[in-house]
Amino acid sequence: MARVIVVIAAVIALVGGVVWYLLQSQQPAALTEADAGSTVQLQVGGILEVTLEGNPSTGYLWEVSPNSLTILEQVGDSEFAASGSQPGAPGRETLRFKAVAAGEQPLQLIYHRPWETDVPPMDTYEVRVVVR
Repeated sequence: MARVIVVIAAVIALVGGVVWYLLQSQQPAALTEADAGSTVQLQVGGILEVTLEGNPSTGYLWEVSPNSLTILEQVGDSEFAASGSQPGAPGRETLRFKAVAAGEQPLQLIYHRPWETDVPPMDTYEVRVVVR
């Protein structure tokens, strides 16, 4: 009887460890302005979340610079959370990416008005992404 209890306890501990590992490995890597210029490491299938200050009511949006998505793919549209309740209030814009292939590349985001094609972006953000 004692042997059965030990085996059951070992199985429960093993399953609990596997569940904990899977939950930890699915936590997104969260970056902000303070992480600009840094390197972030992900596993294939990992999620990268970049949250930057913005104000889409002015027409400016954070978008991926062309050629920045060879080992990443954007997941959904960006999400905006206003910092106040007044119309036009600035806030934080979050973009999410999934690591789809191993490799290294810079991820560059540009803050611009998409229809102003002959105007340089108002701001840029870049991090180096390493996917293993």
